[in-house]
Amino acid sequence: MNRFLKLVMYKKSKLSSFLLLSLAFLSALPAFAQTTIYVSLNGDDANSGTRRKPFATIKHAVLAARSVSGPVSIKLYGGTYYLSEPLVFTSSDSRKKDQPLVISNFENEKAVVSGAAPLRNLEWKQGEQGIWESKVSKNLIFDQLIVNGTLQRMARYPNYDTSARFLGGTAADAVSAKTASKWKSPKGAYVHALHRAEWGDIHYTVTGKSSDGELALEGGWQNNRRGPMHPQHRFIENIFEELDHENEWFYDRDAEKLYFIPPSNIDIKKATFESPQIAHLIKFQGSEQSPVENIHIKNLTLSGTTRTFMENKEPLLRSDWTIYRGGGVVFDGATGCILQNCTLTNLGGNAVFFNNFNRACTVSGCLIYNIGASGVSFVGDPAAVRSPSFEYNEFIPLADIDRTPGPKSNNFPADCNVYDNLLFNLGYVEKQSAGIELSMCQAINVSHNTIYDVPRAGINVSEGTWGGHVIEHNDVFDTVKESGDHGSFNSWGRDRYWHPDKKTLDSIVATNFDLALLDVVKPITLRNNRFRCDHGWDIDLDDGSSNYLIYENLCLNGGIKLREGVKRTVENNIMINNSFHPHVWFDNSGDVFRHNIVTMAYKPINIRVWGTQVDFNVLPDSLSLREAQSRGTDKNSVAGNPLFVNPSVGDFRVKDGSIALAAGFKNFAMDSFGVVSPHLKRLAKKVVISEVIELSQTGESETASFMGAKVKNLSTLGERSATGMDAIRGVLVVSTSSASTHRNALLANDVILKFGGYNTNTVRDLMEARIAIIGTKAEIVVFRNQQEMKITVELDGKR
Repeated sequence: MNRFLKLVMYKKSKLSSFLLLSLAFLSALPAFAQTTIYVSLNGDDANSGTRRKPFATIKHAVLAARSVSGPVSIKLYGGTYYLSEPLVFTSSDSRKKDQPLVISNFENEKAVVSGAAPLRNLEWKQGEQGIWESKVSKNLIFDQLIVNGTLQRMARYPNYDTSARFLGGTAADAVSAKTASKWKSPKGAYVHALHRAEWGDIHYTVTGKSSDGELALEGGWQNNRRGPMHPQHRFIENIFEELDHENEWFYDRDAEKLYFIPPSNIDIKKATFESPQIAHLIKFQGSEQSPVENIHIKNLTLSGTTRTFMENKEPLLRSDWTIYRGGGVVFDGATGCILQNCTLTNLGGNAVFFNNFNRACTVSGCLIYNIGASGVSFVGDPAAVRSPSFEYNEFIPLADIDRTPGPKSNNFPADCNVYDNLLFNLGYVEKQSAGIELSMCQAINVSHNTIYDVPRAGINVSEGTWGGHVIEHNDVFDTVKESGDHGSFNSWGRDRYWHPDKKTLDSIVATNFDLALLDVVKPITLRNNRFRCDHGWDIDLDDGSSNYLIYENLCLNGGIKLREGVKRTVENNIMINNSFHPHVWFDNSGDVFRHNIVTMAYKPINIRVWGTQVDFNVLPDSLSLREAQSRGTDKNSVAGNPLFVNPSVGDFRVKDGSIALAAGFKNFAMDSFGVVSPHLKRLAKKVVISEVIELSQTGESETASFMGAKVKNLSTLGERSATGMDAIRGVLVVSTSSASTHRNALLANDVILKFGGYNTNTVRDLMEARIAIIGTKAEIVVFRNQQEMKITVELDGKR
């Protein structure tokens, strides 16, 4: 050994200091034991990496681990580890399956990995109108500002409004020349807007202002169905003159000054200020031929990445999406790698992104919130797709379509798991986003996740390539909050067979049925989920979605929509206060809808042939059943109250003796939705369970309950005379309850003529109108004291 050390000393000028440290570190390790390497903010990369002499950087510990065989654990002492560049794992870091590299916190200490730069030694001076300023001399990116762990807002117009549904407040004149006339130099500002049709969002950079005062904009590419910005829903940020509200900030790059209006609960001279600098924190960077294997990231907090909305340009086949292939954690060419029990927050783009080839990787037990774009995304290589098209109106001529089933290569994510994660407050920048996004991937298992407070879908499947997903036991609600025409679960099926012209598409499926299944080669399963969407459908299978098995799902508000597609089986689901929405089916769809409970009549649009079977269902009343049977469906279906066990607490199993059981419905568990980890369960918000509206055929003298009142059809001359109505029509308020939150809105002897813009000639009309309302308020037209009057009421979700 002495001879060897002498040789090392002789040649040390030719060896790296890292190799010397590795040799010293290895000499201190016991044989055949798990190796633990320690990292501390008070450490030194010249140390040996032991508990008493830890390294200072994670990167150095990872490099040291390469020289160690057997399982390795890197432990981070508490504190914030600021990265100036992403931590990158390559195939050189790969481990055997039973000997992983595990990076985690030390004991119960909180270890934060941040892509931000701390702003130290700020010398704040208070100016006019509550604005403080400080010199920041470093050449830093100022894309976001984090104060005491909370994101602040760029100075914006209009000001942020917590009550606004879209974008935190919008104004039609946000980009007008008149508004811009107040701004000396708007170059570098950002315009954020909804797509004209509310299909997500689009963004622009302001490059200057013309001589006539018009803003020059660059961007608008963030939606794959291109269109102008919404005429009303837009705002502009990063404008100095709009710095007029607490929590707002502005950075003057030329003057190197940061301006900020702190809220009253912040001591600006003691607060911690950070500015995100990098877009990615951790990257697994390998390939199918040389993957990164068996690296586990556990129990860390990951925070502080830049926004990426202007880099979101790549179209995802014919879905409505474009994508930026990146995120806080990027899996690219990984197998057996795990992200577990981590907190991901204050990330400006995607939180987790699986890019191209990945196999058997897992995201589990994570808390993911305050994310600029999507939570967890899986996106494969479009070069692996046969006969791909990239925009809604593109198509491949029938004679030119590749008829080989499945993908061309393995360059896509498959056999991965997203399990037991709590995701909320997502898409605070990018509205065309999702809790979990699946595109050009296969056999992704999405289970026991709780997802809420998202601008669009909770779970989105962008196209059929290549199916095999199992989506089960998730709890998804408060979705489609800042967009339209969507669902808590959404899918498109604009695969290689699809054509934007419906007549042409009908003829393709009529003569080449198998084409519809060439990409979605394995069925996609939705089972045992709970969905609630108050601004769309609970389950929305849009354009061409095919090869689905949908069973034992509890749909709390928006029902199930199936647009054209083939080979869908919808069985043993419950739709509360809504129904089944079949739209423009193919004549030979092969669809099946059976053993389901609906609480409204079906809502078909342009259905000529009702699939293979629509039968053995439970409809709300005999009128709904007669309507269905008149169309040739539901010969063996039943109508009436299904007798739910305890709907007020969300137990929608049916009681013994229910007509649903006679129709073949089978009870399923009502307590297995969402996260399973105790700490995530404690944190998760609870879904609103609405009162079930019964659409029984109320007779002329029968009353029904509505918003705390008793109502009935206005049906007699005496009632007409007592109310002063011009005819026997409308819904009479018989009595109200003093305990009702709406006791001052509806009065006894009122006649309800309209609800939310819908005419209400009967109680049934009124109930269906209430179900159809999207939003938190509704306008009621009542006839009171011999005149019509309008009343606005708050909708509390309880109906």
